[in-house]
Formats: sequence, structure tokens, C-alpha cells
Amino acid sequence: MVITPTYDPSLVALSIMVAGFASYTALDLGGRVALAQGPTLAQGPTHRIWLAAAALTMGGGIWSMHFVAMLAFELPMPVSYDVGLTVLSLVLAIIGTSGSFYVISSPGAWRPRLVLSGVFMGLGILAMHYTGMAAMRGPVELSYDPLWFALSVIIAIGAATAALWLAFGTTDPGQKLAAAIIMGVAISGMHYTGMRAAICTAPATTEVAPADATLDRTPLAVGIAGFVLVDLAALLASVAKRKRAAEALRQTQADLAHIQRVTAMGELAASITHEVMQPLGAGMNNAGAALRWLDGQPPNLDKAREALGRTVENGQRAAEIIGRIRALVKKEPPRKDALEVNEAVVEVIALTRGEVMKNNVSVQTKLADGLPLIQGDRVQLQQVILNLIINAVQAMSGVSEGSRGLLIGTGQDSGAVLVAVQDSGPGLKNPESFEHLFDSFYTTKPGGMGMGLSICRSIVEAHEGRIWATPNTGPGITVQFTLPIKDQAMASARPAV
Repeated sequence: MVITPTYDPSLVALSIMVAGFASYTALDLGGRVALAQGPTLAQGPTHRIWLAAAALTMGGGIWSMHFVAMLAFELPMPVSYDVGLTVLSLVLAIIGTSGSFYVISSPGAWRPRLVLSGVFMGLGILAMHYTGMAAMRGPVELSYDPLWFALSVIIAIGAATAALWLAFGTTDPGQKLAAAIIMGVAISGMHYTGMRAAICTAPATTEVAPADATLDRTPLAVGIAGFVLVDLAALLASVAKRKRAAEALRQTQADLAHIQRVTAMGELAASITHEVMQPLGAGMNNAGAALRWLDGQPPNLDKAREALGRTVENGQRAAEIIGRIRALVKKEPPRKDALEVNEAVVEVIALTRGEVMKNNVSVQTKLADGLPLIQGDRVQLQQVILNLIINAVQAMSGVSEGSRGLLIGTGQDSGAVLVAVQDSGPGLKNPESFEHLFDSFYTTKPGGMGMGLSICRSIVEAHEGRIWATPNTGPGITVQFTLPIKDQAMASARPAV
């Protein structure tokens, strides 16, 4: 007699959730397998650790999903499960998933590895399912519909391959989540397709398996809960490790930016000295003039007062220059304040005046009036402008002095504030250099480290902007970056100086 089973909807939903949850955790851990791959397995012990963690998580997740679904599978007679075959189904799931992660993370052609890893993962799911079904003990006999059985094989291998393609073919978090969903569909879809293939019949006579050789629903549920808790612990550990890594990366980028900024200020030491000495020298001259006006017979108090007033102004100017230098060199956390781009540009031009004069560079500005304020870190954005000006001046050192021209402009572009630095240097001989100009450690300068423009890009992108370079119609190149106009900074700025 053919028996028609029923399903507990809540346990069915739980089984699908377990499959998706385990898939996300395992695929996240599996992504670390490739990152930890050494030249050989013996030289990459971390590779083996992540491989084992991913295989245990995925294999245990597949096994847990299957037996949660089997708890949802209700027959009109009691059933239990053979201990040996139940354990074997878990082992087969772990072996299949470990083979899949090993193949996908190994070097070699991408497509063959993807197909082979999908086959391993699909076979692991299939082997676990049908071994787990064979572990059923009770007054029921199982057979399978060939068509539905074949469909379960196609679903397991096809969906597993698609999930691995999404998970390992990109670093995009959205696609990794999609991969986990597809893998969960592969596991759940294969299971319930396989259950649709199962034909349960009650024989004329029944035999009950010995109690010590089988598991009933209670210890099975405890085992499933244990694997789910292991998956949860693995996911939390992975998330915590990723968070620490991201924080360490941000700190490293901040340290590199600070070092690069201090290095740039060191290169401008002569220019800075010149800028500071000008107001100090003028202040000393005005103070001397005031003393002479006071020593006169009779003392000329009006002239002395004027000279002392100019002395105070010169001192304030020197203090402002030193304040800007301190702000650029100090290591402080990023700030997001309302900022007028034109003022930031003018301040950096003042700091670089000595370097510009030393290299006989003619500087022109074309600053748009009434630009909206932006939200940003003044020091970081001035570092970007400082880098672009220094790079332009250095690029023009190899051309004749009469043709060294630097144009610094601002304006608006599609709801953003635009800053452009244009030089008349030799430009880039290789057009492909424009694609890599902002890559880390890529440089076109002899002796350059290739960090300045990379840091500039990091700063601009952290402000939700973009930076790029284009060749001029004449000599030289133009480097431009945009910064979005924020709603809280829409007030009009003061006219450019």
C-alpha cells in the first residue's frame, strides 16, 4: 500500500532557513580558502584550516537541513534512523563540500574548476540526502521515481555550480548573498525534489529494528541544534574577523595618508620657510619703523600706531600660515564640516608659492563664484590639492621655463563641485597609464613610490566623489576630482578670492 506523507509547514520553513544560513556562512568561509592558498598546501596551513571550517560548516548545514526536513516529514507510523548510515550521510556531505572548496580555490583555468567544484558540491548534497533516506527505519519501504530522481540530480549540481560561480567569481557582497540564497535553493530544492521522487509503501508484514541501533526524533533534533549552533559560531567569528580586518585596513590607509602628507610637507620645507619669513620680516621692519617714529622729536604717534598695526597684521598672517601647516601635519580623525572649496584651494596655493616660484612656474586660477558648500574634511581635501599641485610642478621641471604653466580651476558639474589642476608638462607617453595612474605603487616618476595619487583617490572616494585624469589638447594633463554637494551644505559660499 502506497503511503501519502504530510509535512509540518513550520519545520519546512525552518529547514529552508537552515540551508540558506549554513550556505552563507560556508561560502563566506570558503572565500577565505582561496585567499589563504599558499604556493603549496604544505606552505599554506591557514588554507587547510579555512578549508576544513568551510567543509564542516557546509556539510553540517546540508545534513542539518536534511534532518530538519525529515522531522517535518510525517508518516502515519513511527520511524527512526540507523546510527551508522546517519553518521555516514554527514561524512559524505563534508567530503563532497571539502572537495568542492578545494577545487574552486586551487590555481588553474576558471571554468573547469567551477564545473568540477559544482559537481563535487552537488554529489555531496545528493549522497547525503539518499544515504540519510536509506537510514530510515520503520514499517515502510522506499523506492524512487526515476524522473524525479534525475531532476533532483540536475537541481543539486546546477544550482550548486551557479552559487559557486556567484560566490567565487566576485567580491560584491550583494552577489555573495545571492550565492547563499541560490545554494540554499540547491540544497532545499534537491531535498524536496528527492522527497517527491520517494515512494513510500507499507509492506504486508513489519519488522522493528533494535532500539540500540537507531535514533529517534529527540537525539536527532539535539544533533541538528548542535550543528546549527556551530554554524552560528562560525558566522559570528567570520564577521568579527572581517570587521577587525576592515578596521585594520582603514587604520593602515590613514597611517599611509599621514606619512605621505608629512613627506609632502617636508618637500615643501623651503617654500614654507619662505612663506613664514615674509610676514615675520615685514613685522620686524614695521616694529623698527614704529620705534623710530617714537624716538623722533617730537614723537610721531600716528605713524607709530600705523606701523604697530601693520606689525600685528604681519604676526597674524604668520600665525595663520603656521596654523595651516600644523593642521596639515597633525594626525587627527577625519571630520565632515561645511567647507568652501575655493578657500581651501587658495590656502594650498599660498603654501606652495615658494615651490612654484623656485621652479619658475606661472600659476593661474579660474575659481567659480558662489560655489555651494560641501561636507568634508578640510585637511584631507587640501592634501589632495597639495599632491596634485606638487605633481604638476614636478612634471613641468623637464620642460623649458617659459612654457611652465599651471591652471587651477573650480566649478560645478552635475550636482557636484569640481576641482581641476592642469599642467603644461610632457604628459603621459603611454595612453594606458591613465587607467593605472591612481593604482597603488604605480608611478611614472623616477624614484616615485606610487602612493600619492592612490591616497588621493582613497580620500576622494571616502568623500563619495571621483577622481580622474585626461590628456590636454596641447601639452600636459589635467587631473580633476568632484565632490558631491550635500543637502546640509547648500548655502552659497562667499565669492572666490
